[in-house]
Amino acid sequence: MPAKEQRFFFLIQTAAHRLKMRADAEMLAAGGLTTSQAAVMAIVCAEGRVSQREIASRLKQRESAVGAMAERLLKAGYITRTRSASDKRAWTLAPTRAGRRAFDAMGAAFAGINALIDEAFPGTDIDRAAKGLRRLIGLLEAEGE
Repeated sequence: MPAKEQRFFFLIQTAAHRLKMRADAEMLAAGGLTTSQAAVMAIVCAEGRVSQREIASRLKQRESAVGAMAERLLKAGYITRTRSASDKRAWTLAPTRAGRRAFDAMGAAFAGINALIDEAFPGTDIDRAAKGLRRLIGLLEAEGE
């Protein structure tokens, strides 16, 4: 059945919105981070030190958006921010102990979200859905070039 008859765009949009709301609520309760902040923290914790520009590039976000998230993470005591040694215009972010603890607490909260997705897409359904979404993302990225 075609996407139009399934109202597929609406279904994807609604599911994504509700899933993000649920994930944000569970992650805030577990460690005080939203999913967007956790994405930044994942990169910062993995790298130890990383520029805001690099984070923006990896997340396909504007550097100003990452800067705003970094500001909230800095106020929460989860990261430190220093001028880059190689580029005085750039900022380098590093995790604090509290930031690593908050990020580690995200694992259990996100496991619940993944379990919900696995329940909705049993067996190989998840593989087919992921493959289709990756293909859609690729088509959209190719059009943007």
